Amino acid sequence: MIGEGVIGGLFSRRKAQDVAVEAAALRSDRFRQTREGDWQRLEAIITRIERGRLRSLSDEDLLALPVLYRGAVSALAIARETSLDAALVAYLEGLARRAWFVVYGPREGLGAWMRRFFGGGWSAAVRGLGFDLLIALAVMVLGTVIGWLMVAHDVDWFASMMGGMADDVRVPGASRAALHGTLFGQQGQTGLSVFAAFLFSNNAQVTLMAFALGFAFGLPTLLVLIHNTTGLGALLWLYHGQGLLLDLIGWLAIHGTTELFAILLAGAAGLHIGRAMAFPGDMRVVDAAAQAGRRAAQVMVGVVLMLVVAALLEGFGRQLVNATAIRLVIGGVMLALWCAYFFAFGRGKRA
Repeated sequence: MIGEGVIGGLFSRRKAQDVAVEAAALRSDRFRQTREGDWQRLEAIITRIERGRLRSLSDEDLLALPVLYRGAVSALAIARETSLDAALVAYLEGLARRAWFVVYGPREGLGAWMRRFFGGGWSAAVRGLGFDLLIALAVMVLGTVIGWLMVAHDVDWFASMMGGMADDVRVPGASRAALHGTLFGQQGQTGLSVFAAFLFSNNAQVTLMAFALGFAFGLPTLLVLIHNTTGLGALLWLYHGQGLLLDLIGWLAIHGTTELFAILLAGAAGLHIGRAMAFPGDMRVVDAAAQAGRRAAQVMVGVVLMLVVAALLEGFGRQLVNATAIRLVIGGVMLALWCAYFFAFGRGKRA
């Protein structure tokens, strides 16, 4: 009797489990039947988009895409919550993942992005900085003038502004021959290459700081621009005293018109964010900062490329070209090209 009771109990539990499984399968079937039409339509739309046939979709399908996607995500949540069969959950997960990339994923590849970026997106972003470009330019000119005047008044300021290496001959009181030697005839020496690397590293840090500190309403950005250009003013004063000002400008021009332009853009990008936060207008501060940040970030991508170009010009052009006139021509051409690209090319496009 006891054995029969145990066997009967096991049979009853087995029967209950079978009933539960059948009920779950029935629920899954009903759940699928009521929504499967929408899933199939969503899958068909996704497949056509993935195959590059977006233009063949009707307006109704395009309008229905986000609705169908949200429906699939909702169905997936219900399927997980109610423990429906694993095959259905896996299908909905795959469908929702594919739909997410179609609805929210990137719309273009690297090649398309580069064409859009260099085809007017970067220049439009620079023009979008607007008044901040003028502010940054004025501050850089002011910093150069301040550096010149401070060193002219007290030469002790030169060391604090320039820093430099211990054996650097570019110090107040240096002879014309010593200063002239730093500008010409050093193609085969390593000292100039080391100094060029130092300048590139320094200016790269300046551009990043000028941009990154913009969140503090742009005030630190202004200080960075002034501090960086006071050293330029001190150097101009030093070479002017020995009648080598034009030669120094030529020496700097090959890479400087690109590098200083990059610093200008980085400073303007930082000011753009800071000014948006300080004066958001009708927008919330967070929204204004986000909008300005997107434009400024696009500018900074180009700034990095400009620094690379400047490094190439500095590492090769300045050391291979040993004539002031040719140096000035190269620097002038680079400046004209940058200005033409930023302020004339792609005028009809918006950032």
